Amino acid sequence: MVAGAALTAALALAALPGIAGSAGPTPTSTIDPSAFQSIQVQAFSATAFAAEPLDSTYAAAGRVDAATSMTEPGSGVAVALPTRPRVQLPGAHSGSALKPPRYRMTGYASFYANGTTAMRLPRGTTIVVCGGGGCIERVVSDYGPAASLKSRIIDMYTPDFFSICGCPWYAGTTRVTVSIY
Repeated sequence: MVAGAALTAALALAALPGIAGSAGPTPTSTIDPSAFQSIQVQAFSATAFAAEPLDSTYAAAGRVDAATSMTEPGSGVAVALPTRPRVQLPGAHSGSALKPPRYRMTGYASFYANGTTAMRLPRGTTIVVCGGGGCIERVVSDYGPAASLKSRIIDMYTPDFFSICGCPWYAGTTRVTVSIY
C-alpha cells in the first residue's frame, strides 16, 4: 500500500513540472543588429544572369520552340485521309457453335434460392438446362438436391427456374433436360 502511494506521488511530480521546480518562460530580449551580415541575392543583383539552354535529350517530343509553326483554327489546309482497304470476309455458315455435350440427363427440376445445384455434378460444371419455356446456360454452384429424391435432378435459382419452366408461378417442379459440358 505504501509502495503504491509512493509510486503515485512520483508520477504526479513528473506530470506536474511546475511543482517539481521547472523554470518559467524567459523574458524577451533584443538581438544585436551587428550580428547580421549583408549578402547579395542573385535575383536582385545588378549583373545579368543567363541560364544555359536545356539538354535536348530531356526535351519533350511535342515541345513548342521558335521553329514550331502555329495555325489558326479553320485556316489550315484540308488533309485527305487514306481510305481503309477492303477486306473480303468469308460467308456465314449454318450450324451451331456449341460443342456437343458430354452427356444428358432428363428429370425434374425445382427452384432454390441460392444458385444452381446438382447432386450428381461437381461445382463449376457448365450445364445447359432446357424446359418447356426455353433453355438457359449456367454453372453449378452448390451441391443438391437430396439423394433421396431420385426423380429430381437439379435445383435452380428461382428466376432461372421460372424462365425455363413455362409454367405458372405456383408450380413446384418442371420436366427438364440437362446437357453437361
